[in-house]
Amino acid sequence: MSIINNINKVFDHRIRLGIMSVLMVNEYADFNLLKELLGATDGNLASHTKALEKAEYIVVEKQFIGRKPNTRYATTKLGKAEFKKHITALEKLIKKQ
Repeated sequence: MSIINNINKVFDHRIRLGIMSVLMVNEYADFNLLKELLGATDGNLASHTKALEKAEYIVVEKQFIGRKPNTRYATTKLGKAEFKKHITALEKLIKKQ
């Protein structure tokens, strides 16, 4: 078995890796927080959250706070499991070098 088998292509991009990292240690994060933490543009962040949502690694909740729309994200059980597997694979790869 190759040491890169469990490296997940969905997490290849730094923005997606960042989104998952934030969500793994927080119950949820809203769009503006992720944008600020990751230094991403609106469009860039939106496309990467859509990719994670399509893979069923995150869920999206849209609500209104007062009169302002708010979008927040949380990991799914599948997303947590796949991200942990990805990080473990990266750690094994690093230790092999």
